[in-house]
Amino acid sequence: MSFSPSIEQLTQALRHLPGVGPKTAQRMTFHLLERDRKKGLILANAIKEALEKVGHCKRCRTFSETEVCNICANDKRNNELLCIVETPADILAIEQASIYRGFYFVLMGHLSPIDGIGPSDIGLDILKTRLEADDIKEIILATNHTVEGEATAYYISEMAKPFHIKMTRIAHGVPLGGELEYVDSRTLAEAITNRKSIEN
Repeated sequence: MSFSPSIEQLTQALRHLPGVGPKTAQRMTFHLLERDRKKGLILANAIKEALEKVGHCKRCRTFSETEVCNICANDKRNNELLCIVETPADILAIEQASIYRGFYFVLMGHLSPIDGIGPSDIGLDILKTRLEADDIKEIILATNHTVEGEATAYYISEMAKPFHIKMTRIAHGVPLGGELEYVDSRTLAEAITNRKSIEN
């Protein structure tokens, strides 16, 4: 049995969300149509508005509705520290730990040659320009402790060598293969506090 084109289209659209398979997408579709049409319209409008208004901060590349995000615009933060993370969710996780007061650079992913993701795809050309322009004394590599995250951290440390910037890596309180956004704030705070130096 097949449903109307509109139902099929909505179900397929919901499958684009992470962790949503065919059955879950179908349940969501039926729920919205059976019980929550008003909330469904609110959701649709919120998605549309976010997609139209949210861009990237020109300094750190995180999501922002303004040219420069709130963190980058904060002159009370330490401009000698730059923490490099994979996703905007990682910034939220680190900020909740309330231990770090520097700035960020968001890669929006990690190096993955198999998937065709190279240095320019994760903004390393922009990062290099920032290293040339800013007076950064320490880079904290907070990419995830996965194979791709480690490879990305290594590539960045090699790229930054000519700038003679101190390179540190968050400590392994973060579980191997783990992602920052799922690590509790206390563990993350300890990982940042006990970060290890990377020899240049």
